[in-house]
Amino acid sequence: YWDLVWSKTGSTLIVCRISGTSFSVIVENEEQVEVSFKRTWDPSLEGQLPSLIIDKRFIMLKNSSGFYSYGIFEHLAEWSPFNLPQVRIVFKLSKDKFHYMAVSDNRQRFMPLPDDRSEKRSKPLAYPEAVLLVNPVEPEFKGEVDDKYQYSCENKDLKVHGWICSDPAVGFWQITPSNEFRTGGLVKQNLTSHVGPINLAMFLSAHYAGDEMVLKLKPGEPWKKVLGPVFMYLNTTTDGGDPLSLWEDAKRQMAVEVQSWPYSFPASEDFPKAEQRGRISGRCVSETSIPGNGGYVGLAPPGEVGSWQIDGKGYQFWTQADEQGFFSIANVRPGEYNLYAYIPGFLGDYKFGSSVTIAPGSSMDMGDVVYEPPRHGPTLWEIGYPDRTASGFYVPDVDPKYINKLFRQYGLWDRYTELYPDKDVVYTVGKSDWAKDWFYAHIPRFLPKQQKNEGRRICTDHVADQILRRQRWQYEQ
Repeated sequence: YWDLVWSKTGSTLIVCRISGTSFSVIVENEEQVEVSFKRTWDPSLEGQLPSLIIDKRFIMLKNSSGFYSYGIFEHLAEWSPFNLPQVRIVFKLSKDKFHYMAVSDNRQRFMPLPDDRSEKRSKPLAYPEAVLLVNPVEPEFKGEVDDKYQYSCENKDLKVHGWICSDPAVGFWQITPSNEFRTGGLVKQNLTSHVGPINLAMFLSAHYAGDEMVLKLKPGEPWKKVLGPVFMYLNTTTDGGDPLSLWEDAKRQMAVEVQSWPYSFPASEDFPKAEQRGRISGRCVSETSIPGNGGYVGLAPPGEVGSWQIDGKGYQFWTQADEQGFFSIANVRPGEYNLYAYIPGFLGDYKFGSSVTIAPGSSMDMGDVVYEPPRHGPTLWEIGYPDRTASGFYVPDVDPKYINKLFRQYGLWDRYTELYPDKDVVYTVGKSDWAKDWFYAHIPRFLPKQQKNEGRRICTDHVADQILRRQRWQYEQ
């Protein structure tokens, strides 16, 4: 089913399953069927439903092992404003059949049962989604933490995930060939699959930034957006093959879907085909002519520097530059955008000075896009490497009480208080090692009410201190 979370400003969030009030067949021929379940809105529904026209579409193609779904959401300017934190498709599979979950090559395994999360079989942890399995049906899971947030993934890497049934060997996969309609750009974290067994197609989501990332429609503001299509792919083995090989087949199908984007078959005029889209290219370099090797370059709605990270109203299109900084972004919807970028190894965000207009069928060469990192003098010292990850800092071992055999671990943030019970981190420039001495998460120590956190301190050694004194004197002169 499709569902959403919405609210009026300042009111309680409401979860609403999206049901159509009218049904129509959009396309019906030997090659394709597309159907519509549509729901409209009028003032008599004020407070009961968000003021949206929602058109859910489902497509089946001949000789295609699965089905596609997309939604067209529209809000008229004269309708009442509201907030829309989340839109998604939820698939709840049979717990008796689907036991193996795969999110990536290094995050896949047999999973606990939903029964294991019951009060009789688990212990609640810091928030409802996280439980410690104390008496699971399968003893192998005893002592593990189950938490759906542990299986989150960055948008740029979230292209296929799903479940495998061993008998019979069947895979159920959700394939997202493009991120253009998702909230927050390429590095935003999104939910994937989790114990249920549940598979999610996330379109709009405020995880994990909170209110700042919520889509907020203002009075008098019209809005229309196509979410999807995404592909629900089913596969099976032949001649008694290994069921786990279905993951490799799902990845191959994902590559096919990505190559086929934008799809040519959706019937809605609101989904532009390849010939109706544009392209932009250029070269990303620093102000000292260093190529933007591996830099991420994207088009997103006009805004401030870095505003793409919290945008959900519009569309975004991103690519990664090559070793020489050259980039090309194809299949861009017509419209007005800003060009944004960031380069691993360089501080800050880039935004091109003026907006960029993409016309249908156009191809634009931006030439050299020159990025000048924010700087107020020579670099004296640094802690870490600016790549938007915490992987280079100190990540402690998990508490033995909270084990999860997949990629992420519950409760690592609590280890800060355990490792620094008496005082916060004191980092000495020139002596400390950020891989060992700088805790990966910026969090306070959990102390009794009468005690206060001092906060982290950064100290310089004698040489660095002399440099700072000299520069301060030069500045004052």
